[in-house]
Amino acid sequence: MKKSRKVVTRRVGKYEMGRTIGEGNFAKVKFAQNTETGENVAMKVLEKGTILRNRMVDQIKREISIMKLVRHPNIVRLNEVLASQSKIYIVLEFVTGGELFDKIAHQGRLGENESRRYFQQLIDALDYCHSKGVYHRDLKPENLLLDSQGNLKISDFGLSALSQQEDGLLHTTCGTPNYVAPEVLGHKGYDGAASDVWSCGVILYVLMAGYLPFDESDLVSLYRRERYVSEQREEKETGPLMMNAFELITLSQGLNLSALFDRRQGYVKRQTRFISRKPAKVIISTMDAAARLMGFRVQTRNYKMRLEGLTTNKTGQLVVALEVFEVAPSIFMIEVRKAVGETLEYHKFYKTFRGRLEDILWKPIHEADKSQLKRTESR
Repeated sequence: MKKSRKVVTRRVGKYEMGRTIGEGNFAKVKFAQNTETGENVAMKVLEKGTILRNRMVDQIKREISIMKLVRHPNIVRLNEVLASQSKIYIVLEFVTGGELFDKIAHQGRLGENESRRYFQQLIDALDYCHSKGVYHRDLKPENLLLDSQGNLKISDFGLSALSQQEDGLLHTTCGTPNYVAPEVLGHKGYDGAASDVWSCGVILYVLMAGYLPFDESDLVSLYRRERYVSEQREEKETGPLMMNAFELITLSQGLNLSALFDRRQGYVKRQTRFISRKPAKVIISTMDAAARLMGFRVQTRNYKMRLEGLTTNKTGQLVVALEVFEVAPSIFMIEVRKAVGETLEYHKFYKTFRGRLEDILWKPIHEADKSQLKRTESR
């Protein structure tokens, strides 16, 4: 009989921390659960050493102050902030409906009524922010989340600013190129409220048309430049983590675990999952070989991988994080996440990468039968 492996968990105060659900340039976001109330939360984890090295102390303080200030139904809620000797933990509302970006990338342009609803919620929340002297400065579909009821939530206030300086203008050039107002790039100062409204106009265009205005050909070309920052490795683990019950349920729709795994081959999000019945070591070695053949540098540590390489156009960096989880005896879930880089480039990467993993992918019986039939017909 196979010996059951102990589930590895980590506690921060009253919160039980789980898997990584997102990564940014300077932080990771973990799924967590309040053990006193059962509430699911998203925990943004920042290394104090990284903050100090990159001189980000004032920026982090400003982000926390702003999120404490803005309380609105269409803004991701800040619950509390915790700290240890080496880390800062920002505890946020857990929003389950994904990003507006993913919805548009999958569905294309939205209907007028749906677009109007999202835009009204966006403008209402933004008007509230401006009334508090808060300017977001990085509004884009990737930073607009949807809750389980389909309501929009503004997230990521990392580039936000408080009321303008003595000259009435902001001067920091920031934001995502295709959504940023022209005056932000002019280095002469700009009005924070007006620049946010410009970004909202671009978002409305994308909602209604399904692609960007100006010279871009489609939606997923919106990320043409992103910063690359190496992030510290996670603490050492002894093997594939066993997902516990609360993590599995939040990944699924109800208790239908088939929702855990991607069935739509043409639909690639920034975070993608597939399953395998191969041994964990075989999964890791197969993914390692596939990534190296694609020209990526590979770091592997205890069933976690980090792939680093250039984009296909050789103009930027793409960093991908992978982790193997055990969801049942001899059944493993592999989670693939874009850590740094353009979303379009991640889409290209994932489709090629998955194509090199046919030997380890698990397929339902009817899919396996189809594959066998195709091989027979080709003989």
